[in-house]
Amino acid sequence: MKLCMIGTGYVGLVSGTCFADIGNQVICVDKDLKKINKLNSGISPIYEPGLEELIKKNFLAKRLSFTNNVKNAINASDIIFICVGTPTKKGTFEVDLSFINQCVKEILKYSKKRKIIVTKSTVPVGTGDKVEKLLKKKRKLFTLISNPEFLREGEAIRDFRFPDRIIIGSNEKKVFNIMKKLYSPLISKGAKFFTTSRRGAELIKYASNAFLATKITYINELANLCEKCGVDIEDISLGIGLDSRIGGRFLRAGPAYGGSCFPKDTKGLVSASNKFKVDLSLVKTVIKSNENRVNLLIQRVHKILGKKLKNKRIAFLGVTFKPNTDDMRDSSSLKMIPYLSKKGAKLSYYDPSGEKNEFKKIKNCSYKTNIKSNCHNADLIIILTEWDEFKSLDFKKIVKNTKVKIYDLRNLYNLKDMKKNKLKYYSVGRSS
Repeated sequence: MKLCMIGTGYVGLVSGTCFADIGNQVICVDKDLKKINKLNSGISPIYEPGLEELIKKNFLAKRLSFTNNVKNAINASDIIFICVGTPTKKGTFEVDLSFINQCVKEILKYSKKRKIIVTKSTVPVGTGDKVEKLLKKKRKLFTLISNPEFLREGEAIRDFRFPDRIIIGSNEKKVFNIMKKLYSPLISKGAKFFTTSRRGAELIKYASNAFLATKITYINELANLCEKCGVDIEDISLGIGLDSRIGGRFLRAGPAYGGSCFPKDTKGLVSASNKFKVDLSLVKTVIKSNENRVNLLIQRVHKILGKKLKNKRIAFLGVTFKPNTDDMRDSSSLKMIPYLSKKGAKLSYYDPSGEKNEFKKIKNCSYKTNIKSNCHNADLIIILTEWDEFKSLDFKKIVKNTKVKIYDLRNLYNLKDMKKNKLKYYSVGRSS
C-alpha cells in the first residue's frame, strides 16, 4: 500500500520505517528540513536500537523516502497517517491539538483524491468528531480512523512487529477490511485485530497509559511503606505480580514515571473527563503522587549525605527516563540535578545516549564520557536509569573515594552482595 506519515517524530518515524519493512511504499514527511536531510543521509534523529539500520535498509530498497513536500506526499499516498505531537498546554492539563489541526488543513488543501486519514497521535476522546467538522467541505473524499500506537521507547521495533493488539476505531465499518489487509503481516504472527468506534479507540489509548501509570505509582507508594516497615519491595512486586489478574509488568519500584506518554496522557485523560463533567479522582491522585515522587527521592539524598550538600560530589549514572532511549521528557533527573546544583553540590553524569542540552547551563554540572571518570571521586553515586552497562559494576575498581555511597533507584544490586563488599548502599523500598 502507499502510505504517508506526517511527522517524523518517534511515532511517525518508527511506524513508517516498520511499515516499509513489511512491504509498503512509505513517504515520511516533515517540515523540519534539517531532519529530512539527516534521514536522507541514513541518520536517525532519535535514539532507538535498530532503527537507523532499518531506515538505511528500506531507503536503499526504495520502499522508504523522506521529504518536506507535504503536497506531493499527500497526493502520492492512499492512506495518510497523522503522527504529530499532542503536547500538554503549559500550565494546564489540556491537550494542544494545533499540530493536528494544521495537518488536517493541509490534507484538505492538497488532497485531490479519496483518502483514508488515520490518527496515530494520541488525542482526547471526541477529537475525531472535531476533525470531521474541519473536513466537512470535502467530507465524501475522506474516511477518518483512529489507530493509536503502543510503542515502548527502547523496544519500539519489536513492539511494532509483535504487537499485543491492533486497535482500529472507525464509524465506517467498510474501512476495517482495508486496515486489516495493511496489518495482515502482523496479524498472521498473532496480533489481535480489535475494532471499535472512533471514540472508543481514542479512549483506549488514554485508558491504557493511565492504568500503567497507576501501576507504577502504586508500587512506588508501596516502596515507601516497605522502607518504613522493613519489608523488601522486590518480594511484594513478585508476590502480587504472580497473580494472573494483576501481572508483573510495570511493578518495579523506582523514580517517578516519565517519558513522552504517561505524564501527558494522564493529564489529557483528566482534562477530557472534566469536559464531560466526570471526576477521575484516581487518575488525579496518580498525577499528584508521581509529581511528589521526586521530592521524596531528594529527601533521601539529604538523609544519605546530610542537610548541607555544598561541595559534595554527586555522580549520576543515567539521566534519561528509561534505558535504550535518549528521551529526557519528564525524567526525574530534570528536577534532581537543578535542585542539587542550587544546594552547591558538584555534579557529573554519564549516559550511554550522550550529553544532554538540558544540563549544559546548570552550574557545577559536567558530562563525562565513561563510567570511571564520572564516578571515581564521587561522594554519592545515583543510579537513575537501568542501562545494561550499569547492572554489573565493580564499584571498588571504578571509585577512588573509599567512603563513597551508592543510591540505586532501580534496585539493580543484591543487598547481601553490596554488604559483603563493604559498600554503603541504599536502594528503593528495601531496608538499606
